Amino acid sequence: MKQFNITQVTWREAHKPLRAVRSQVFIDEQQVPVALEWDDADEIAHHLLVLDDQAKPIACARLLNNGSIGRMAVLKGWRGLGLGSALLTKAISLQQQQGWQMISLSAQMHAVSFYQRAGFVVIGQPYLDANIWHVDMQLYLIRP
Repeated sequence: MKQFNITQVTWREAHKPLRAVRSQVFIDEQQVPVALEWDDADEIAHHLLVLDDQAKPIACARLLNNGSIGRMAVLKGWRGLGLGSALLTKAISLQQQQGWQMISLSAQMHAVSFYQRAGFVVIGQPYLDANIWHVDMQLYLIRP
């Protein structure tokens, strides 16, 4: 089993490894235009960065101050090993600790079942974002 470590970071302290993962997944693999990938929300968001046992960045997620989770990305060689589920669980936990009773995200259509397994439900109709079909999803939580 491959080893990894999930840590909460700021953009200021970890923008290089966060950019590395997101660039590889979104810009290189999925052909998201560079201008759509980077925005001002990165500076104020909380980020999760996943490093392997050699301290190389392998995954990330962004938590916004409105209770949403976004920019979740796992490098190709690490998919299917439970890393995405562990990352999502950590993101949900952190949003819950912030007092959010409902968490939202915009899921790429191929990932809907992944988020459904974590309890998210589809709301609304599919739409194109960066030439990729997405749908909005929500998870309703009970306060701890």
